[in-house]
Amino acid sequence: MAPILYVVLPCYNEEEILHMSAEKLLEKYDRLLKEGKISPESRLMFVNDGSRDKTWQIITELFQAHKEISGVNLSRNRGHQHAVHAGLMTAKEKADVVISIDADLQQDIEAIDLMLEKYNEGCDIVYGIRNDRGTDGFVKKVTALGFYKLMQIMGCEVIKNHADYRLMSKRAIESLSQYNEVNLFLRGLVPEIGYKSDVVYFDVRDREAGVSKYTMKKMIGFAVDGITSFSIKPLQMITFVGVVVLLISIFMLCSTIYDFFRGNAVAGWPTTVCSIWFLGSVQLISIGIIGEYIGKMYMETKARPRYHIESVLWKE
Repeated sequence: MAPILYVVLPCYNEEEILHMSAEKLLEKYDRLLKEGKISPESRLMFVNDGSRDKTWQIITELFQAHKEISGVNLSRNRGHQHAVHAGLMTAKEKADVVISIDADLQQDIEAIDLMLEKYNEGCDIVYGIRNDRGTDGFVKKVTALGFYKLMQIMGCEVIKNHADYRLMSKRAIESLSQYNEVNLFLRGLVPEIGYKSDVVYFDVRDREAGVSKYTMKKMIGFAVDGITSFSIKPLQMITFVGVVVLLISIFMLCSTIYDFFRGNAVAGWPTTVCSIWFLGSVQLISIGIIGEYIGKMYMETKARPRYHIESVLWKE
């Protein structure tokens, strides 16, 4: 029996691309249906992440025109990870398997066939991995590679070159729902589930309209969330830096005593100034790292809702 597939597409100010994306996905839907790979009850679910343009209006129009399309409207912008999570949690009520993919469809939708094959072979999670970063600019390519390298150094279990294009079974999503973090980092949470998984590779396409909403500021924030959610190494590094500074201080003390007995005490003035600046910088950075973790704990202890769903468009 063919599985009920839901494709979840988080959208933020995507009015320029939605019609083209919907057209391609509907064609893909028809092909999968004719080949018997999915059930007629399968759906395409667009999640509006508090867009300020006509995104939700277009989703509503697509819903009215096509029975295969559903929509979820968040009450305000909560970020890409929360939009994906909202789609997954809503879709799991009806779906056997859910695939999340960005609304601009730069991730090749032809990989969906391979994901379904892996699912039929018994995989609960299938990660979409991009073949290369040829379509990325120099800055994005360097920062992306640096991100994955930094995550590995920090001990975070993430799949390299995987960007939330993945298949998850109903069982895997049910397990994901048991994680109650307010600060979501799905690329780290999903591997934590531990069910049978596999990967498929795809080529990244150029964006056909609009511009990417993933700014450098968001990328940095995403990296910080990932590290502070899954690693305490930054805190351990503070201890390491403290030991290094202590050793340097002991060396400076010995140097000062040596200069004093040689009558060159005044010569240590530049060293004193540099030491003050150095120690001050270390202290400020350490306080900042600790503050980041305290801030995360503060948000988690309040246990506020991740998001609110204002409305859902759904046809039986």
